[in-house]
Amino acid sequence: MSRLQRLGIIVSLSGLLIAACSRAETPSSPSGLPGSLASSIRPTIGLAATSGGGRRVVIMDACDPDSFNAAIAPGTCVNRSGGVKFDDFLALLERHHSVGAWHFSPDTIVVPDDMTLTVENAGGETHTFTEVEEFGGGIVPILNTLSGTPVPAPECLALQGTDFIAAGTRTTHEFEKGEREKYQCCIHPWMRAVTR
Repeated sequence: MSRLQRLGIIVSLSGLLIAACSRAETPSSPSGLPGSLASSIRPTIGLAATSGGGRRVVIMDACDPDSFNAAIAPGTCVNRSGGVKFDDFLALLERHHSVGAWHFSPDTIVVPDDMTLTVENAGGETHTFTEVEEFGGGIVPILNTLSGTPVPAPECLALQGTDFIAAGTRTTHEFEKGEREKYQCCIHPWMRAVTR
């Protein structure tokens, strides 16, 4: 990856974080799920249980705070120790068009009845859990290019401040029985989930 491409990533992500932080309303509940535990669990069917007996979708990543914060901006990656270095993240994304530690768990959501689920960010970065008509790119052009999704999903271009889910916070999402929907992170567009 050239120095110019890396600079483009840094500029794009810095602008994204400044915009997201200035508009986002942060939910009040912390995640309570240790990053080391969260990154070791990735079911494909079913839903993670919450301590109160409810169900949830967990957003995960494995960013290294020192390298991500140095490359992008302070506060880009929080609530973690260790993780994937920024340069390694870019190399993995360029090679595989995704980085496996950045994902939704589960990535297939079974909806037998109308339900409200908690969407919990157990990672170190800000993410979105955005319903889209079709999967596409997100709001960071260089991540779209490296992930092989150069055309943004239209829904990602209409985000509100409340769509951003900061690290260690949670929100809720309403699901309708039998719906067949698609969800993606509009920052990291390879992070996807479907309902069935």
